[in-house]
Amino acid sequence: MTTPSHPPLDHRLRRMVGRDPNESHRTATPLELLYDLTFVVAFSQAGTQAAHLLELGHWGSALIGFSFAVLAICVAWINYSWLASAFDNDDTFFRLATMVQMVGVLVLALGLPPAFESIDEGAHLDNGVMVAGYVIMRVATVALWLRIARQDPEHRRTALTYAIVIGIIQVGWVVVIFINPPLAVMLGIIVFLGTLELVGPYVIERRVGGTPWHAHHIAERYGLLVIITLGEVVLGTILAISAVVEEQGWSVEAGLVAFGGTALAFGLWWVYFTLPSGKVLQRFRRRGFVWGYGHFFIFGSLAATGAGLHVAAFEIEGVARIDTVEAILTVVVPVGVFLVTLFTLYSLLLRQLDPFHILLFAGGVLLLAIAVWAVAAGATMGVGIVLTALAPVVVIVGYETIGHLHQAAALERALAE
Repeated sequence: MTTPSHPPLDHRLRRMVGRDPNESHRTATPLELLYDLTFVVAFSQAGTQAAHLLELGHWGSALIGFSFAVLAICVAWINYSWLASAFDNDDTFFRLATMVQMVGVLVLALGLPPAFESIDEGAHLDNGVMVAGYVIMRVATVALWLRIARQDPEHRRTALTYAIVIGIIQVGWVVVIFINPPLAVMLGIIVFLGTLELVGPYVIERRVGGTPWHAHHIAERYGLLVIITLGEVVLGTILAISAVVEEQGWSVEAGLVAFGGTALAFGLWWVYFTLPSGKVLQRFRRRGFVWGYGHFFIFGSLAATGAGLHVAAFEIEGVARIDTVEAILTVVVPVGVFLVTLFTLYSLLLRQLDPFHILLFAGGVLLLAIAVWAVAAGATMGVGIVLTALAPVVVIVGYETIGHLHQAAALERALAE
């Protein structure tokens, strides 16, 4: 049973059943866009805390804390988004459940500073507030799955299994709030529970029964969160420009930072949307997990790029404990991770390896290496940021001249399977 293609205009309670996965003109709803805005706060908090530790040179603490934060943020967002793609009926109950999840995101964001600080101190992990926010989000998801199980006979078994599995894992997270083992032990517990969060949906979809998610809708949802996360790159650019202006006034360096940061955000956006996600997922639904979970590194690398630009601002102000080369690496490395992930997802999505796209990838990495070399040779941070921004430009030029023809041929071969 599926919901009608054109639901009523009111938001009274109605049955929550599977939507048509082939529904035409399916797009993101205003509620989904509002929901995504709360993740701006979460990513911003994670980036700010990571930037502070990076400028101190505390690389390990920054990486652990940032990875922990991104995992929590993305798992909650991904689970909600795929559920909504399959069952969103936009009634009052669904809207209120979404609001509860938004509250959970904000609570999680409030818990990030003490979590990062405790990781840096290295004794115990102060993650009570952060985990509480995460559990709030997941409990709202459990409520939605239970509602689906009661109202949609076709997907009852799948929905009930989701509710039970997620609920049991949340019991584990609640226990985490009240225990206080050494940091290493706590991180092991987090890795274990996080793995269950990731593996659970895969096993349920494959072994119990699939949900009727909409390929083009879910591709759009991911694209919108990419745009939201790119806001961190824009914010990092503003911080770096402000640092230059405060130290030097309006100058050539300020112009380089402004142009480089903006070009970097624009270039990463352009490159991401060359990925033909919706078309391939519509034809090969089983590839959704690799594609969906692979975006952990997309979202994380974009948020980390914004954090890197924040570090660049610290370096320009002269307050960073690290040198200029280390500062530019905090921008270059996340951009490199983004490019590696994007090319990997492209190859796994199409199940093809295109030598030309590998050449474009190599060109982008070469520009990143040149950016680091230039700063090591004495170039300013502004020059380094501009050179870093040229990495996605290499991919864009190659794609728009020849690469799109290779992609068209690859798509034709893939869709003909």
